[in-house]
Amino acid sequence: MPALEDFDGAIEASHRALDEIAKGDPSGFFALFSQHEDATLANPFGPPVRGRRQIEEAGRRAASNYRDGKAVEFESFAKCVTADLGYTVEIERFEARVGESEAVTPVALRVTSIFRREDGAWKLVHRHADPITTGRPAQSVIHT
Repeated sequence: MPALEDFDGAIEASHRALDEIAKGDPSGFFALFSQHEDATLANPFGPPVRGRRQIEEAGRRAASNYRDGKAVEFESFAKCVTADLGYTVEIERFEARVGESEAVTPVALRVTSIFRREDGAWKLVHRHADPITTGRPAQSVIHT
């Protein structure tokens, strides 16, 4: 059970990190990410990136879109953990001032997080977050 308990702790840490992202601070996520160059991030504000330097750049850009927010709810769809690898699929709900808006608005993201055990700790090796949380028409995938 220790691997599962440790994994649950990593998930909780990612939830706390989202609370900080909603305030504009990405440092909590940076602490969770692997230092290895195969780590990847795909956030709603740009294409996927690989490696620590690019993850930090993209993470800072993404966090700069939010301020004065807080995490509200985490809806879990799937969780799987083995001795060395684990993942979650969740809908993350938070509220924040987004972009130039002065209004605090709700935000919902579909998120897949993949963790790997590195030196006895769970590290985030991939995070994909996008705003698709409801059904969409077939035309929504057409790139113009």
